[in-house]
Amino acid sequence: MSTDSRRARARKRRGRGFLLAFAAVLGALILVGGVGGVVSVAQGPRVTDVQVDPAAAVAASGARVILTTTQSLEKIDASQVQIEPATPFTVDTSGRSVGIRFTLPLRDDSDYTVTVNGVKGLGAGPASTLSETFRTPPLSAFLLQRGTADGDTIFRTDLHGDAGLPVFTHEHIEDFRATANHLVVSVREGDLARVIVTDLDGQNARDIALPGPGFVSNLQSADRGERVGFTFSDATLGTTGGRESKLFTASAADDAPPVEIGLNGGDVRVADWRFVPDTDSMLVLTFDSRLLLTDAQGGNAAPLGSALSIDGIARGSSVAIVERLEGIREIDLTDGSEQALVAPVDPPGMPGRATPVPGTGAGTIRSFADIGSDGAYRATTIGHVDTDGTVRALLEVPGTDTVLQTCVSPSGRYAAVLVAPKAVDNPFDRYQLPLPGRLQTHLVEIDSGQEVAALQGFDLSWCQVPPG
Repeated sequence: MSTDSRRARARKRRGRGFLLAFAAVLGALILVGGVGGVVSVAQGPRVTDVQVDPAAAVAASGARVILTTTQSLEKIDASQVQIEPATPFTVDTSGRSVGIRFTLPLRDDSDYTVTVNGVKGLGAGPASTLSETFRTPPLSAFLLQRGTADGDTIFRTDLHGDAGLPVFTHEHIEDFRATANHLVVSVREGDLARVIVTDLDGQNARDIALPGPGFVSNLQSADRGERVGFTFSDATLGTTGGRESKLFTASAADDAPPVEIGLNGGDVRVADWRFVPDTDSMLVLTFDSRLLLTDAQGGNAAPLGSALSIDGIARGSSVAIVERLEGIREIDLTDGSEQALVAPVDPPGMPGRATPVPGTGAGTIRSFADIGSDGAYRATTIGHVDTDGTVRALLEVPGTDTVLQTCVSPSGRYAAVLVAPKAVDNPFDRYQLPLPGRLQTHLVEIDSGQEVAALQGFDLSWCQVPPG
């Protein structure tokens, strides 16, 4: 046999061997893949990826947990979802993912567990249970102190006041608000008003272009996002007129000039106003006591009768608390229906303004003035009023001190109470927004009634409106 023939047969044997080996490997891969698919279907959907931003979840509503699974999913109903601690949410299903959106900010420094029961893949296979646990970070806030050694200073602080960090200083800060990504600061330089926007660390300062020389007041921020608003008056108001207490809104995220919110009929000067959470609308109270619900452009305002004041609208809510001549009322801004605010049972004093707490059925925070039979003011009790009128005391303020403002943290966990201590010996400054020289912000956990801290300063960034 020739050498060439032997080589040819050897090549054929090697070729057959390679084909057999390749076929065996391919078969094994197909078998493994098939078994994997069978196992996946047999086990039901499993989580392959989780997306959640706990820091964003405590700061504002609208944060999401997204669970991505091994299979395309049947539609998930809200009844299949459990969240501990309980918080309101919505749920949606898209392909292999299920998303849970929190409609209120979450409690800080807490463990949350999201469980989705009865999750089925499209087609066949058993149901499975998906679960994810995450922890939210401790809450921080911004606070303003006037008259520090370096000037008026905005600090970032934890809830105990142990980690105060100065982030922005100016010789004259009237007011400020914090948005999702910016600080918006109203200042005065001589007779000139400015509105300065910075990053949350106080850097990259730039101005919001004001309509002209004048005065800025009632600076507010939306419950989430970058929208801010303020009222503006021209520096010179004469017989020829001028802008007085006109409402403007702007975005802290861009350099677009502020937009004037036009109102129809009667006196269009704005005495008070609020952003309506999760909408482009605003609730406006005019100088002639008209209560109006308007959109971002104005001009199409819906009348809601007359009012004396706007007490507030809780985050995640469409129910406003306003004071009318006949008493304090709750107005549903989606349909205009209203009812009397639940009266406190056995109140510890004369009830004052009501600050709504976020969450359905979460009640309000109210101040109660203890007035003696001789008409002398003796003390103020800050209390939580439940939906049945039950009053639970949170903070007792002695008669020597004055309560200037109450507001509630984004999640509704804490109440912040602004107090001017020793009011008789605590004179007001000469700012456009005048305040006593010494101020303390008391933080109280609403559920337990435990005071967390007393911070030096005011304008806690939870508070979406200025004191007063």
